[in-house]
Amino acid sequence: MQTSYLGPQIDDLEILSRLPANIARTFESQNGFISVEGGLHVRGACQNPMWHSIRTAWEGEFAISRLYPMVEKSDIPLAEDCFGNQYLLRKGKVIRLLGETGELDNLDTNWEEFIARFEAAPIDSFQLFHLARFREEGGELHPGFLLSVYPPFIAKECVGPSLRPIPALECRSYLADFARQIKNLNDGQRIKVKVAK
Repeated sequence: MQTSYLGPQIDDLEILSRLPANIARTFESQNGFISVEGGLHVRGACQNPMWHSIRTAWEGEFAISRLYPMVEKSDIPLAEDCFGNQYLLRKGKVIRLLGETGELDNLDTNWEEFIARFEAAPIDSFQLFHLARFREEGGELHPGFLLSVYPPFIAKECVGPSLRPIPALECRSYLADFARQIKNLNDGQRIKVKVAK
């Protein structure tokens, strides 16, 4: 898989010891990475940078389980895509957390199958055509950044949305807050999104 970022050396052996053995072994040769020019970010067993750290995503202020009530503390937050959707390992299977809504989607694959599916068809399987358009228009997505989408993907008006890079931890917090605000709305209900400048 072509990577645009390779994680630093492992310096969080305690978190590494809590990962399933097959996944921990892969981290010994490659401690996380970013591929498809930002399309998929697999986290690493490191303390820093925080946006790359499995520990940061698993525990503490930016823990996915703290931001989204449907996520269990035992779910392992291994990866995210460029839009802030999270890929978690639950009982050996990969589940996708949709960042905008907090909904969980069972992908019915193990970790190796998930990575193989991504390698085979990243644009189609993971809807990265928006990232491709962003790149074609001269946009750059640097490590540690995700794409903020306006209007949100869940909006009926979301056709050719505006995309801008924002820090990954900021994006994660924003999406979780957005999901909290819309969780009790009905399909088709109108929302007003205020854009911070």
